[in-house]
Amino acid sequence: MRPTRLALAALLAASLTVGCNKEKAPATTQEPAAQAPAQAQAGSATEPAPDTVVATFGSGQKVTFAELNERIKEPLANLDKQKFQLRKRGLEGLVTERLVKDEAAKRKITEDQLLKAEIDDKIPAPPEEKIKEVFEGAKGQLPPGATYEQMKPQIVDFLSGQQKQEAAQKFFESLRQGANVEYKLPEPPRAPAERKQVAATGPSKGPEGAPVTIVEFSDFECPFCSRAIGAVDEVTKTYGDKVRVVFRQFPLDFHKNAQKSAEASLCANDQGKFWEMHDTLFANQKALGVEDLKKHAATLKLDTKKFNACLDSGEKAAIVKADMADGSKVGVTGTPAFFINGIMLSGAQPFSEFKSIIDDELKGAK
Repeated sequence: MRPTRLALAALLAASLTVGCNKEKAPATTQEPAAQAPAQAQAGSATEPAPDTVVATFGSGQKVTFAELNERIKEPLANLDKQKFQLRKRGLEGLVTERLVKDEAAKRKITEDQLLKAEIDDKIPAPPEEKIKEVFEGAKGQLPPGATYEQMKPQIVDFLSGQQKQEAAQKFFESLRQGANVEYKLPEPPRAPAERKQVAATGPSKGPEGAPVTIVEFSDFECPFCSRAIGAVDEVTKTYGDKVRVVFRQFPLDFHKNAQKSAEASLCANDQGKFWEMHDTLFANQKALGVEDLKKHAATLKLDTKKFNACLDSGEKAAIVKADMADGSKVGVTGTPAFFINGIMLSGAQPFSEFKSIIDDELKGAK
């Protein structure tokens, strides 16, 4: 694979990721596998008819293909969903690759030059104070004797890589919007939705009696959580009083400022300004240290004496811990994670994914 294609594939993989996850390793770019036989590429052979006998035993007993499918219908449905998601991501990547090629040709430059101009050149060098902050925070995990100067290049690459992913996502999205991309990949039949029992406790907006309740588990330091704000805002604007949104905390342990940011939002909630603090924290994800949080409180005109005492005491830590425990019980391993009337939607999904579930729920409520 050419260097341009490798770089583009890596950027695409990062831009199509939808959440911060504590269990999944970062996606890696691999060379394409050798071409498989046509039948293997197209999918498995035609399935047997439902009444086909797939096992016999004893004195004339048998198992049909329909009985087998009924026995494993849930994992089969999950497999179909996974195949659809894999094809969808592949389709988005394929379309974006061609849009990048077309845009480069339109500007009469190479794809490398286009990516450099729209992504690399728009990323400022990480400030020295941020590099030192990361070094200090990672000291306990570094090799014995590792110095700041030794680790600085790796930290710069790490910080620049995060910014590059965000810049690539914005650029690719602008190309797709400009080209009016419309995907027509057929979705698999929906299996009956599995519902989780999730307590709708926490800061909220929308009426308590709304027919649809969305419980969101989120992390103020997760970039994907900030991306999800647009879709959630569109949900509240589109459905109005039909939807209630409840925010619950799920700070991931590898985001060092997420815990205190979660506490800060709850301290602000005591003064009736949770959502103002929510928006401020997500808009300033690179300024979430304790002193930054106190500055944000002052900017929002909170009673800073009360806010600072609340934050410094750690009095909200127990609420954060309870939210995380509840989230873990229902399968949350990364952020953002949404439960729409108990139906899980994981990651920074587009408005269309929310709409599909909400519309079904509203139909069922009639």
